[in-house]
Amino acid sequence: MPSCTRLCALLLTLLDPVLSGRAEDIDVVVFLPQNNSFLFSSARVAPALRYAQRRLEAGEGNSSVFHFHLHFHSSDSPNEALFALVDRSCARKPDLILGPVREYEAAGVARLASHWNIPMISAGALAAGFGDKNSEFSQLTRIAPQYVKMAETFSALFERFGWRSALLLYEEDKQERNCYFTLEGVYHLMSEYPISQFPVLEGVPLHVDEIVDSMNDSEVVIMCMGADRIRSIMLAAHRHQLTRGRKIFFSIELFNASTYGDGSWRRNDEHDSEAKQAYASLNTVTLLRTVKPEFENFSLEMKSSAEKEGIYDCKDCGSVNMFVEGFHDAMLLYAIALHEAMKHGYSKKNGTEVTSRMWNRTIEGIAGQVSIDTNGDRNGDFSVMAMTDVEAGTFEMVANYFGVNRTLELLPSFRAERFTLKERHEASPLPPEKSCGLGVSALTGVIVGAVLGAGMLIAFNFFRKKLQDYHLAAHAWQRA
Repeated sequence: MPSCTRLCALLLTLLDPVLSGRAEDIDVVVFLPQNNSFLFSSARVAPALRYAQRRLEAGEGNSSVFHFHLHFHSSDSPNEALFALVDRSCARKPDLILGPVREYEAAGVARLASHWNIPMISAGALAAGFGDKNSEFSQLTRIAPQYVKMAETFSALFERFGWRSALLLYEEDKQERNCYFTLEGVYHLMSEYPISQFPVLEGVPLHVDEIVDSMNDSEVVIMCMGADRIRSIMLAAHRHQLTRGRKIFFSIELFNASTYGDGSWRRNDEHDSEAKQAYASLNTVTLLRTVKPEFENFSLEMKSSAEKEGIYDCKDCGSVNMFVEGFHDAMLLYAIALHEAMKHGYSKKNGTEVTSRMWNRTIEGIAGQVSIDTNGDRNGDFSVMAMTDVEAGTFEMVANYFGVNRTLELLPSFRAERFTLKERHEASPLPPEKSCGLGVSALTGVIVGAVLGAGMLIAFNFFRKKLQDYHLAAHAWQRA
């Protein structure tokens, strides 16, 4: 019997690569667009995946037993990724799916991944609808904070500073709809507040006067659009004297990318001085990023990789945005979960078990901690940037929001006056009036008393007349 036990243990060791030390081949299918206008194009993200691959195969996180095979497929058109997954899976299903990012492409792939029990990690699919993990999205892990996580930051700010209404001003492109989905999260999470919307169509000239008029009934203006358009709106708001405490202004910098509304006021034109004054009232919400030496090395390598590839049609390909970070960290998260699952005797083909071990855990990512909640969605940590040096026009972090424990931290650079409204839109009380030395309340009492007295006098005369008529009628009947 002991010899049988030793034999079983030996077989288990030989069959289990984690215990035996043999390398396990992991087939990874990656869906990214080839179009370099996307922040998550293959040219931007592939170097980050290969960087993670080298780290893992060198022994990072006890994962040297895994040998990752990356297979890149295009996701430029709506159904391209879905068809590629079906065609590839006819011969052999992948062990892991990375991407797609865009909501419309990710939906079909996520449904198929859940049906086939294949773990899927995306730095996209950020819309609220992907939060339903009970059935069709059961294998989807979102390694980047979904849009509603950013909305939590605004909810915390509103609660802290007592703001009561908001205008959501966003650019509508009818394709990616990143700003639409972002502010959709704000709209739904903060439904108890009066919130109005003002979409601005992409490619259509701004009507800044109309936009400024739409701000009248709101205390807070939250903007999600390109940086140039935000500058035009802030200039118009400043000229209408809506800055300096009359309104609280926010821009959202999506994905840590300069493509969206960052805090840059300078254009080297005749409006720079005025724009700097206007931006003194603009706060920017962006992803929180810790500064680590490892991240600096990673950033340099991403830039070097883009230069080696000779990519000239890719704006800022060397910059590290949320997608580049996210896909790198996706590889680490999967490797840790797979190692743990196999240690407990599960196969890499048991997607449900591997996926469950990616959820409700925290790992150290390339730019800081990555915390995944119990629903397989990343907890979002965000920063509020504000202009702290008005003369120089420079911004720095003044507050941080931590999604894990839902706390708002005010930093030493925070200034309360920047977040305090100097005017409130409330119903004006009646001005105090003087009438023979009486205030409004006393005067009102006199008037009400006079009216009641007059009414009682009229009623008394009415009933007196009726009584007289009654007696006359009775006397006439007796005489008859």
